[in-house]
Amino acid sequence: MSSLQSQQSLASTLPTNLPATFMKEITGDFAPEREFGRSVFGIVYKGVLPEGDRLISVKRLAENSSVSAGKTFETEVTNLMALKHENVVELVSFCHESQKKVVQHNGRYVIVDVIESCLCYKYLPNGSLDKHLYDTTPINWYTRFNIIKGICQGLHFLHKELDGPLVHMNLVPSSIWLDDNWVPKIADFGLSRLFGQEQTRMYTVNVKGHNGYMAPEYLYRGEISTMSDIYSLGMLILEITTGEKNCSIPEDRSARIFVDNVHQNLKTDEQIIYKYPSLDPNGLQQVKACIVIGLKCVEAERSKRPSIADIVNKLNGNRVEIFEQVSPSQHP
Repeated sequence: MSSLQSQQSLASTLPTNLPATFMKEITGDFAPEREFGRSVFGIVYKGVLPEGDRLISVKRLAENSSVSAGKTFETEVTNLMALKHENVVELVSFCHESQKKVVQHNGRYVIVDVIESCLCYKYLPNGSLDKHLYDTTPINWYTRFNIIKGICQGLHFLHKELDGPLVHMNLVPSSIWLDDNWVPKIADFGLSRLFGQEQTRMYTVNVKGHNGYMAPEYLYRGEISTMSDIYSLGMLILEITTGEKNCSIPEDRSARIFVDNVHQNLKTDEQIIYKYPSLDPNGLQQVKACIVIGLKCVEAERSKRPSIADIVNKLNGNRVEIFEQVSPSQHP
């Protein structure tokens, strides 16, 4: 069986809800050497299926992970299994099983119920984007540009092509997975929110996410909208384009210092040519477009950010009005 046929038949051969014992078996009891990625929600392991010739990605969720708690787990997972797009990771099965565990509490040993929760995805051999983004031998520019385009196409699907927008809320380098052809897949839907058709925003008092990627209106007011994703996307685009890490600090949780540095260091054609001396004119034009898009996405005021449709149009070389004037945000 070819690798493609193997992957295509995976969903039909695996049970929908797998037992915890099966998860341990295929990951070598979650062996450290099987680990090939991690996020705020848990660790991703390489799973070897019993046939021996097929692989699967198994994300073991942290016991206190919000996505593993509550009665909505199976409903949320079932909804995610319905998402089919080239640039969205394909969830093929899951495990959600209560187990007895002996723990120490106030000097005594007690038996508690612990939920073992795992999400099973098609295996993506290149792992997550953060493993490659800051290497001393970085991915070449044209591959990076295609990764940016793929992420944007996946986000367009989530925002525009479902019954209502699905806001991801966790677009960071570790939540972008790469297949063997470097095609990006959006993963890590633990914070995602599904909107109704007429709904444009919602609010929460439980703000969660990665510092440096959270939009100011979400970080400080708990406001969620598609523009929350656009802000995170902008940070991703700037990181992928420059190869520089967004290192936020407690005093700068929206990473305005990083944004200002990109604006200052890459605001002229001469600066771009100096940073990318080996690129041809077409490549330099792509870099410039990505810098313009990234800076516009991270505007502090949500109303000044482009939609994902605007971004896709710009990446395809079309003239888009909102990008004609770029004025990077100041500190919120």
